[in-house]
Amino acid sequence: MTTPGFRPTHVVPQNGMPAWEAPDPSRPTVDLDPLLPVQLLERQGDWGHVLCFNGWSAWVDGRRLVAVPQDPPAADGPLTRAADPRPLLGRAQEALARYRSAVEDLAGGLDRESFRARTHGMRIGVVVDGESVWLYDSAHGHWVYADGMRMTTYATDQTPAAGAASRPAEAPVRPPTRAEPPEGPVGT
Repeated sequence: MTTPGFRPTHVVPQNGMPAWEAPDPSRPTVDLDPLLPVQLLERQGDWGHVLCFNGWSAWVDGRRLVAVPQDPPAADGPLTRAADPRPLLGRAQEALARYRSAVEDLAGGLDRESFRARTHGMRIGVVVDGESVWLYDSAHGHWVYADGMRMTTYATDQTPAAGAASRPAEAPVRPPTRAEPPEGPVGT
């Protein structure tokens, strides 16, 4: 059974994700399947209330949802500029240079306790695969993904936090492409 008017705005990340009955970590429910299309209904802090195509709804870490690609902009639309990954790449390069220097000093006789003190709290993450790059932003505690056209948050270190008030999810500028559910038994 498909919910009438269901239009996915996001999909669950490729490894699936936990879900909750309410925006409260003490009330877990069934995990959501990888790449499941969902419609984001509202946000409450870091929490997102999602609707699945079969009518089932749950609360998830809204920061981890992957936005459904929107249709290309019309030819007469305004030009937009993608987020620039260079500042994050620069910070990763500087952190890697500091770590390498500490390793060099360790190899040169620096004691382990001094090495541990110099590298304490250091977190670096860079994965490059062709035009795609995943960068860890240690200042904000999350991974971002960039493909040369846009940069978006991919995953985060933090547990969702409730905000002061619930607010409706922001409607996309253009309606997303409709995804048809598969035939057969319906699950989450």
